[in-house]
Amino acid sequence: MSKSVVIAVDAMGGENAPTKVLSGIAEYLKKNRDVFFKIFGPQKLLENEISKYNFQKEFYEIIHCEEIIQDNDTPLSAAKKKNTSMWQAINDVKEKRSNVIISAGNTGALFVISKLNIDMIENISKPALAALWPNKIDMNIVLDLGANVECDEKNFEDFALMGAALHKSLYPTDNSRVALLNIGSEEIKGHETIKKAYQNLENKKNQLYEFCGYIEGNHIMDGNVNVIVTDGFTGNIALKTAEGTANFISAELKKALFQGFIAKISTLINSSNLKKFKNRFDPRLYNGAIFLGLESPVIKSHGSTDHIGFSSSLDVCVKTVNGNLIDKIKKNIII
Repeated sequence: MSKSVVIAVDAMGGENAPTKVLSGIAEYLKKNRDVFFKIFGPQKLLENEISKYNFQKEFYEIIHCEEIIQDNDTPLSAAKKKNTSMWQAINDVKEKRSNVIISAGNTGALFVISKLNIDMIENISKPALAALWPNKIDMNIVLDLGANVECDEKNFEDFALMGAALHKSLYPTDNSRVALLNIGSEEIKGHETIKKAYQNLENKKNQLYEFCGYIEGNHIMDGNVNVIVTDGFTGNIALKTAEGTANFISAELKKALFQGFIAKISTLINSSNLKKFKNRFDPRLYNGAIFLGLESPVIKSHGSTDHIGFSSSLDVCVKTVNGNLIDKIKKNIII
């Protein structure tokens, strides 16, 4: 049986909070009893909302916070508000009263406040934002997705290690295979920084993962590797491009499936396969970006997700803790 994980929850972050957050917790508790939630936000509001769900007292505690960080707050202005649900949830992890913090709120504020409160892992040069992407076989870990616009070769090496550690925490029976995202698969391709990172990763063998060289953008979803490393500028563009392409294909598919009587009949006949297709690419099931490089895991749920998506991100919280993510990073750092 897995150990009990204590999750600090910023209940007031994201769209439709705290309803989405609390209904997400209720959804998670339907199938899991290995967790305790410390829920941060205005006490009366949370008590009224929780009364709608069949929460058992043994699984949660409310910690009252007067203030809320808004989506339009700048990271620096948000960091000055120390009685917010986000700040107090992060501080709870800093003080080791919780194992992991999750928020669907202001991304910039979450990262700045996390860095102010939680120490960096020794010998990790910069934090990185990682997320799950489906591939043809299973799942990819892709990082960095926006925390660092510019990176040097040491950053790429750290990202490879942290991405592999995250992959092994989430999928412990799989072998982690790391690749650098580049404009070509040949060693001569790319800028000098990525070439240096390639040579360093090739020379410094790490028992946590296998280094597989370069990967081009059109092969990200092939499944031949499962940890893809890039800088935050390139990674964020790749992410937004993939999201836009998926939305375009989904919209066009819907039009084709319901355009005319014959198409509707065919759709009805193939409804089971279409449901499988939909579930495979449902972004709610892959919700939960991870801020890597700090002494405690920080999980960012998408602000516009629903209770299903938030529940999925809670699963990421539990797996990063039970999978000993931080220890895996520390034990495999090669100086």
